Amino acid sequence: MSVTEGRDVRGQVLVCGASAPELPEVDGLTVHRVGERPGKDVVDPLLEDGQLIVVGTDADLAAVALRLLRKEKLATTRVGFVPADPASEVAALWGLPTDPARALKVALHGDADPVPLIRDDNGGVLVGRGTFGAIRGVAYCDDGVALRGTARSIEVTPDTEGGAGLVVRVVKGLVFKRPMTLAGRAFQLGCVPTRPTSDGVPFPRAITRWTWYRHTEDLRLVRGLG
Repeated sequence: MSVTEGRDVRGQVLVCGASAPELPEVDGLTVHRVGERPGKDVVDPLLEDGQLIVVGTDADLAAVALRLLRKEKLATTRVGFVPADPASEVAALWGLPTDPARALKVALHGDADPVPLIRDDNGGVLVGRGTFGAIRGVAYCDDGVALRGTARSIEVTPDTEGGAGLVVRVVKGLVFKRPMTLAGRAFQLGCVPTRPTSDGVPFPRAITRWTWYRHTEDLRLVRGLG
């Protein structure tokens, strides 16, 4: 199957940053070459089409998802993703191809499935992986204790198994290298000052409190071909 077969081809393509892969030209698509993590001035004018394809990093996809959330377009927009990084956490979580041509085919002709969109209490969203490095504090996943004391690392991802929303993995020390895993709707942390990383982007300042939680609406991510 070529990238133009099957579903009617239309929509807006955001090629984000200089590292984004080159794509074949496809009639019906409007391509916009933009910077990394595009903001409202770039994304908002393109939200009426109903189909967006993001070519870039997980952080670029998160930036677009945030604009969909803010403009209340999550429910009406198909979002395709062509990863610029073969190590994309979003691609690994949701079984997306990392080869640009194959990823574009899926983005054009695949089915849009609802996947959890994770928010934080500082106005951002998480689509792939959020992390803390070495940390001391107290954390909960819903009502379950995720941490009381120190940990080598904490990782939060969307739940791919149809659960409440997110999965938390805590590695507590050198002896206990297997992560403790919890699943729930929200993760809350109080800690000594530290900086979380969301989709590969460090938060710009140290924090002592942080929350990741599932948004009430899902992201309509285009996945496998029907």
